[in-house]
Amino acid sequence: QGTSAKPADTKMGTGVDTGARSLGTVRLSRSVKANGEVLRPGTYQVRLTEEIAKPEAPGTQPTLERWVEFVQGGQVKAREVVSIVPAAEIAKSAESARVPQGGSRVEMLKGNEFVRVWINRAGTHYLIHMPPA
Repeated sequence: QGTSAKPADTKMGTGVDTGARSLGTVRLSRSVKANGEVLRPGTYQVRLTEEIAKPEAPGTQPTLERWVEFVQGGQVKAREVVSIVPAAEIAKSAESARVPQGGSRVEMLKGNEFVRVWINRAGTHYLIHMPPA
């Protein structure tokens, strides 16, 4: 997967502030693969970067597919692509019960094929999908 170092416009017509920032802390109970590398169970700070994911996913706005970093002990342990979903569109993207504002949830999906990290920060939803390792 190629990446681009070009920072994103933090609004870019989406109405969503997508500037770099901490999204919160999550606890992974199992190993997952993040960008092809194993991310071990543990507690991680999830940090949104300004780096746009390339290539862009079909049908998405470029600023809404970005990279996040999983940080532990001050070190980046892994990176993965996050889908940023405005509150008005979350019903189209996720069928399960909504994560409350300021909360997060880590759950297994699709017959144990994917782990989803779902973070709701200020009403904007951040969805990260990773296969188990």
